[in-house]
Amino acid sequence: MKHVPTNTAHDPDLREAVIRQLSWEPGIRSKDIAVTARDGVITLSGFTHSYNEKFEAERATKAVYGVLGVANDIEVKLAPGRTDPEIARDAVAALETNISIPDKSIKVSVRDGVVILDGKVEWNFQRESAESCVRTVPGVAEIRNNVEVKPRISTAAVKGKIEDALKRSAEVDARRITVTANSGTVHLYGNVRSWAERDTAQRAAWAAPGVAQVHNHLSIVP
Repeated sequence: MKHVPTNTAHDPDLREAVIRQLSWEPGIRSKDIAVTARDGVITLSGFTHSYNEKFEAERATKAVYGVLGVANDIEVKLAPGRTDPEIARDAVAALETNISIPDKSIKVSVRDGVVILDGKVEWNFQRESAESCVRTVPGVAEIRNNVEVKPRISTAAVKGKIEDALKRSAEVDARRITVTANSGTVHLYGNVRSWAERDTAQRAAWAAPGVAQVHNHLSIVP
């Protein structure tokens, strides 16, 4: 007999929950996003008119309890008229006004609406902040964030700091998570109850001083 995943019967309810969440989010205005669910994995298709809206659709989907994975196949259909030099100029201006990003630490290149970020920063929040501020630039179809995190401080106590941060978090059950750390590279193992909890644990790991990479192996078990 063919094995049928236990959560298959819940897929219609999960799909409806995601649709309601997408309708609830004020940053998502597109009415052309299609949602399918299979074995707890959500596939988003259709199109939006900005990269930021595509990003927000994925973020909103991950916030729904029971979602085990997301395949974001949404196409960004941009209005004509924005050239690559214009997009690059606005992206550079956005980075320059972001006080969390060291001056001239990130280089921008644009090709066919695809923004490529290169450079080095000391903290992951700076890397994420760079992508976040460029995401809203008109005409951006995609972002490839190649910025490297290169900490300047020791990573000797990073494992203990992450474990303490997980224990303090009201959104994470630290008892279900194992942390390993070596030379600035952190691995997270174990089970969490939702995608949101998985992301919270990952953010806690990135927030520790000296972290250069985080590999999130956490499984979602609702």
